[in-house]
Amino acid sequence: MGGAHIDRRGVVSGPYRPGASNPGAMREEVGGGAFNALRNACRLGAQGAMLSVRGGDAAGQMVERAIIAAGIGDISATFLDRSTPSYTAILEETGELVCGFADMALYEQAFDKQLRRHPFRDAIGGTDGILTDANLPQPALERLAGSIGALPLFAIGVSPAKIQRLKPILGSLSMLFMNRNEACALSGLGAGAPDEALGRALSEKGLARSVITAGSGGLLLLDAGRLAKLTPPDVRNVRDVTGAGDALAGVTMARMLQGLDFHEAVRHGIAAASLTIESETVVADFDEAKLLKRLADVPEVIGA
Repeated sequence: MGGAHIDRRGVVSGPYRPGASNPGAMREEVGGGAFNALRNACRLGAQGAMLSVRGGDAAGQMVERAIIAAGIGDISATFLDRSTPSYTAILEETGELVCGFADMALYEQAFDKQLRRHPFRDAIGGTDGILTDANLPQPALERLAGSIGALPLFAIGVSPAKIQRLKPILGSLSMLFMNRNEACALSGLGAGAPDEALGRALSEKGLARSVITAGSGGLLLLDAGRLAKLTPPDVRNVRDVTGAGDALAGVTMARMLQGLDFHEAVRHGIAAASLTIESETVVADFDEAKLLKRLADVPEVIGA
């Protein structure tokens, strides 16, 4: 449950010039952290349902069609008098993010009520696990954590500002996916904090397990207070980094629910993320065979 909205991505042609008009091209498709992650999980045989909120506009119809086309159950709510949330990203020619802009007022106002309705209550009865993102407001996240019993709960941080909403439920999370900026914001430490200090601070806040990314840098894997590292493979053809973290989350979650251990599941997630970076779409077109072929390029976890 979480984001399922319109993603707009503008790619600058040539070097990016701050404070100036930059030529480029704009693309638009349906994305959102939770929806992207679920679509990646479904690439590997998972089945799932999407709970989000959208407006009664053309963008909302576009989101509805995308959920159906992905073979995913749709238990989202439509508000006819509201606008569908959207996210706009400006990317350098290399695919790296310059800035992002989130127009998501409907998420703030409507999610909490959806958790008190029967589509959600009915859905959790037959599920193996739940993934949320921090697009949900804090009251909704707290209600979610308190209403699912012993079901595994995975989360995506989304942004340094929104990840703060997860603080009250860190002890309820089976795993949290975030980048280093989000991890530093959550821990209260500065951007240059040593890895060990960062891991210790997050553990002290009640977080048992996490994957922390740093773009093309190494990943940190936090597991019961212990830190391990994984160096992602070189990506030969960077097209667009959007959705890579969501692919990591969705595939890691799917693999863990299918029985792989934490570190090996993350390796599969990294393989999916690298395929996403080479794709112009937020969810790459891959299957089990293609993922396993890319997995051969992913090194083992260090310090496991």
